[in-house]
Amino acid sequence: MSRPPQTQRGAPDRRVRVPRGARGAAYDLLHAVAADDAYANLVWPTILTEARLDARDAGFATELAYGTLRWRGLYDAILAECVDRPLDKLDGRVLDLLRLGVHQLLSMRVPEHAAVGETVSLARQVAGDGPSKLVNAVLRKVIAGGDRDQWIARVAPGDDIESLAIATSHPRWIVGALGQALSVHRGGPDPQGLRDVLDADNEPARPTLVARDISPDELRSLPGVGPTRWSPVAGVLEQGRPEDLAVVRSGAVGVQDEGSQLVALALANAEVDGDHGTWVDLAAGPGGKAALLAREAARRGGRLIAVEPHAHRADLVRRSLPPGDHEVRVADGRTALLPASADRVLLDAPCTGLGALRRRPEARWRRSAADLASLGPLQRDLLGAAIDATRPGGVILYSTCSPHVAETDLVIKDVLKGRDDVVQEDVRPLLAGVPDLGPGPAARLWPHVHGTDGMYLALLRKR
Repeated sequence: MSRPPQTQRGAPDRRVRVPRGARGAAYDLLHAVAADDAYANLVWPTILTEARLDARDAGFATELAYGTLRWRGLYDAILAECVDRPLDKLDGRVLDLLRLGVHQLLSMRVPEHAAVGETVSLARQVAGDGPSKLVNAVLRKVIAGGDRDQWIARVAPGDDIESLAIATSHPRWIVGALGQALSVHRGGPDPQGLRDVLDADNEPARPTLVARDISPDELRSLPGVGPTRWSPVAGVLEQGRPEDLAVVRSGAVGVQDEGSQLVALALANAEVDGDHGTWVDLAAGPGGKAALLAREAARRGGRLIAVEPHAHRADLVRRSLPPGDHEVRVADGRTALLPASADRVLLDAPCTGLGALRRRPEARWRRSAADLASLGPLQRDLLGAAIDATRPGGVILYSTCSPHVAETDLVIKDVLKGRDDVVQEDVRPLLAGVPDLGPGPAARLWPHVHGTDGMYLALLRKR
């Protein structure tokens, strides 16, 4: 199973949404992702606001929407057994409605009559009487086929990679890529670790917060905020939504995965002789790592130059930075023409994002193996520019939120092969207290091991 079917879709509804309850809000998100290629995390807050749901219904809608996005690969395999035509011949609206219904039946504690009845009613509103009858018939076939485990035994009966991909709702190419990266990390195949990381991708992650203009102790004393495992400036939001906190709305606290925080802190902790005070974030948007780096630089009397090619993301970076002599440049990092004087350079390279699938459930269906062909040259060129911007004795931290070997180890290997002015050093000592980082000199963080997004870190030093 490489990619979900490309379905026929009705014209996107550009009108102001008429509230249709929690299920209607969940459908609106699926429709926006599929028809408009929207990013779920960006459009979901607006959909919830327009739906005018109370806290309980908003929670139900979020689980329904994000769970359906996450598990659509498995659900499509089930629906293929229940529909008398190829799924790519279905009206896309009907397919989204069927996925919503299957998620309620197999993965939520929703009574069967409610799951079917409410989904059919929504189908009548969205697509009409005829399609609603199809939805009713197909969902009743799903019920007749048994529970979730029985369906998985039917559509993914083997122990091969194809069955694993279907059972865990991942494209096959991602399963292969994660298995290869785990083999590098473990020094050999790790079938249990592969299953564990795929399962971790399907567990919703609680938001992780980062202290910016308040102390970490103040952050962790907030109601509903608990300690994290690794980052000294982080807290995990154990209940509620980040936007409900006044400190988040004011910018005193940011929302940032703990693994992302560790990347910025690792660069800040690297030893540099004769710190001259210039730090660079070469791909800074949307600004989480830049915010941490700017505060660390300012604390030591330095300044940050943040480079971001997209103006709207550069604005996000500006809003995240603390007061001080920091600079945001709207430029391509490959051609930003930075002087070779930086003490520390971070390149959090554009990548497939395979390490963040638990937070971005639709990303697994949006990306393909073909993306590696365009990302690879960009990653190598940016890393070359990062080295050029670093003074002798300075350090470069290369990171990705993907463990894919083609975006990590091979990029470092290729760049080092072509240059004699830089050497790789062991990055693991910069992650003090974090275990199981791999054989080195690079490090990998894993959702199933560290509870963070999947991150890769490699440290280079300019000769």
